[in-house]
Amino acid sequence: MIEESVGTAEVDATRERIEDSVDAARERLAREEARLLAALVAGAPQPPGFDPARLRIQAHSLIAKRRGLVAVALPGLVSALGAEFAREFFAYADGRPKPPGGSRADAHAFVEWLRAEGRLPAAPEQRRTSRWRGWLRKS
Repeated sequence: MIEESVGTAEVDATRERIEDSVDAARERLAREEARLLAALVAGAPQPPGFDPARLRIQAHSLIAKRRGLVAVALPGLVSALGAEFAREFFAYADGRPKPPGGSRADAHAFVEWLRAEGRLPAAPEQRRTSRWRGWLRKS
């Protein structure tokens, strides 16, 4: 057995060094993941070692996913904005992480952003949905 030939103290010291090394690697990985995530969703600088074009493609893909979830939450707004919905949502979401609270919070923040920018369309009377009216009232 290794402990008998080397000694318990040396084995314990080796285990401790390995655990420290693993902990340091985990901490380093967590920092790198946070930098990558910030670059993808919050407009932070890209971390070294990543292809800028691929990061941009992935960031746009994540915005498209958010846009789809907001579209499900606010179909009346999608109708009211028409072809401008995708462009407006990109302008809102680019460099802005999804707010805490999930897609509903993102939808609400998008409506508030449109309102603040003076680009919130009036809800069409014929196509008003309860979801559309609800979001207009919540501000």
